[in-house]
Amino acid sequence: MSATKPFVIDKWLVYDAFKAVKANAGSAGVDRQSLEDFEADLKGNLYKVWNRMSSGSYFPDPVKAVAIPKKNGGERILGVPTVADRVAQMVVKQVIEPGIESIFLPDSYGYRPGKSALDAVGVTRERCWKYDWVLEFDIKGLFDNIDHDLLQRALQKHVKSDWAMLYIDRWLKAPMQLKDGTRVERTRGTPQGGVVSPVLANLFLHYTFDVWMARTFPQLPWCRYADDGLVHCRTEQEAQAVKAALQARLAECHLEMHPDKTKIVYCKDGSRKGKYPNTKFDFLGYTFRPRVVKNRKRNSLFVNFTPAVSAVALKSMRQRTREARFGTRTYLSVADIARLHNPVLRGWLSYYGRVSPSAMYPVLRHFNRTLIAWAMRKYKRLKGQRTRAARFVEGIAKRQPQLFVHWQRGMKGAFA
Repeated sequence: MSATKPFVIDKWLVYDAFKAVKANAGSAGVDRQSLEDFEADLKGNLYKVWNRMSSGSYFPDPVKAVAIPKKNGGERILGVPTVADRVAQMVVKQVIEPGIESIFLPDSYGYRPGKSALDAVGVTRERCWKYDWVLEFDIKGLFDNIDHDLLQRALQKHVKSDWAMLYIDRWLKAPMQLKDGTRVERTRGTPQGGVVSPVLANLFLHYTFDVWMARTFPQLPWCRYADDGLVHCRTEQEAQAVKAALQARLAECHLEMHPDKTKIVYCKDGSRKGKYPNTKFDFLGYTFRPRVVKNRKRNSLFVNFTPAVSAVALKSMRQRTREARFGTRTYLSVADIARLHNPVLRGWLSYYGRVSPSAMYPVLRHFNRTLIAWAMRKYKRLKGQRTRAARFVEGIAKRQPQLFVHWQRGMKGAFA
């Protein structure tokens, strides 16, 4: 302990935290200071963060309430901290995460270093082949309803830094500022949008669900990504029993199972002949359901329970392309469009194209048709000539197959 500062915090830790915050981008908080504004006086701003955290005088600003639309409709309220607060949270995250991460179980995938949503999709795919039933559950408003007392008990068990505990407590209690300036006091929850919130939520659910599940139903595999989870069961009766027990467990921890997003699903395929009202579920942007697939070794078709990009994700991707308005931006060249949209296409194909890539066809076809609309507006000779414009774009694809990411992969889609 320093003679002048009660807490010893390395200045380089604060600088590294800023670099991580900058890489994650993000908007301004209640003080309206952007990342660019913060960086304009980087040395001074980082010194203020370090000095206040080291002296114990750091108190966070309120978090800014920002409404973002959900893919299934409705809105989700994010709590956006200021840039300075994000840096401070990143400092604490980098200090506490290694110790907390070491206790987490392998089947917890969300917001964890070295694990991804695609890992969760892959392991779920394999388990659906082995188990006939799945309990799909969702926790209603997890980030808004985490019990502070229970969370503090878990933190005290694993966080040995006094100053980290002090600042986590202050972040948990920081009010939320609404668009009209009204401040709402918070007695539970951790703002979705905070840098440290995913680690706190994972720790809370580690004891609420993961450890409880391993103790109560050790024979059943499960998979959790943040507040979305699956439990694989051998019979419908077993799935019903798990659902009832889990509902009681969540209530015990002051959480609620989402009534509309929780269901029991029969993993129907060619050998599972029974009838059941639910034979599909969505998980991490993929829909798991019976599909006709090809056995390459035997060159035959069979019905398998397997994932592919969901209809909701497809709709969202097409909407993203519409919002780019390439069809009306005739001042752009086709090379300009490729430069602007290839990063988006690459991200989609890397994630949604990993499993059942042919299911991405509607999105690729929609984008190609956007190029056709662009050609019809850009070139007078193609105005009103859709068939000719389609041939024109198809000709570009043949001459320059490396231009767009999906063309490079031979996934050109339809041009008609």
